[in-house]
Amino acid sequence: MNRTFKLGFLFFSLCLYLCLQVVASGFATKTAGGNQSLDDRVRNFLDSHRRSWRDMNVSEADGKVLYDIIIKHKYKKALEIGTSTGHSGIWIAWALSKTGGKLITVEINEGRYKQALANFEEAGLSDYIDARLTDAHELVPKLKGPFDFVFCDADKGWYKNYLIAVLPKLEVGGCYSAHNVSGRRRGRMWGIGEFVDYLESLPNMETTYEDSGWSGMSISYKKSEK
Repeated sequence: MNRTFKLGFLFFSLCLYLCLQVVASGFATKTAGGNQSLDDRVRNFLDSHRRSWRDMNVSEADGKVLYDIIIKHKYKKALEIGTSTGHSGIWIAWALSKTGGKLITVEINEGRYKQALANFEEAGLSDYIDARLTDAHELVPKLKGPFDFVFCDADKGWYKNYLIAVLPKLEVGGCYSAHNVSGRRRGRMWGIGEFVDYLESLPNMETTYEDSGWSGMSISYKKSEK
């Protein structure tokens, strides 16, 4: 009887030990690779919606450019002017989830705003996004900043005004990017030519153009305050 009790106790102890090892291993994996599950969720979301983006959203190629800029420079304080339904915001927030940052994104259209919120939630990125339904003409000049990354994809006739409003709040070393801007097609959209002329006149901004996609994008880095 005593021998049976000892064997039972040893068996119970072994089972308990194995269970604790499994629990500890799962906790360690979740802790060490906590962002891995988020990465999978974002990838799955982007893959499943790849052909469904409309409403003036950026292309996948442009989204990857924004993502890479943030990761490379470890930006944390981002502003997006023009959310649409959230494609660019998802790429930006995904990068910010790795740098420890957060995005403020502004959209004036309620329908697009609500769809963006749903997309952010489905992608698992809501915690990294402060989405605001309002007129960027009014809000952007009031934002205190500072920002180290800005992406502008709103009304083109106001591009220059957005830049003037945000530039004092952009940190030195920060990036100001604008969609639908190309060095070789600056006259296609009203307001873009004026924006590019003003941007290139600024001695403290170093600007290049990403023309690999159809839309084009200006990418400018603030080298000094003046």
